[in-house]
Amino acid sequence: MASTTSPPPSYPSAARISDSPCFPQYTASLKCLEEFSTDKSKCQEHFDVYKECKKKEREARLERNKTRSLFS
Repeated sequence: MASTTSPPPSYPSAARISDSPCFPQYTASLKCLEEFSTDKSKCQEHFDVYKECKKKEREARLERNKTRSLFS
């Protein structure tokens, strides 16, 4: 029986979260939630850092895409 492995993502937005430059912030947020599941407000700083990282990641991706042309 042949194995059915899925092909790698064809574009960066489909990449795994572990490939993101924000992965450390993501895991820190999750660890905080595990530790303080009854009081999520204690994790707000982690959430804010992750959100800012994702914002910068998105801005960098948009900037890279500006320099690309569909017709080159």
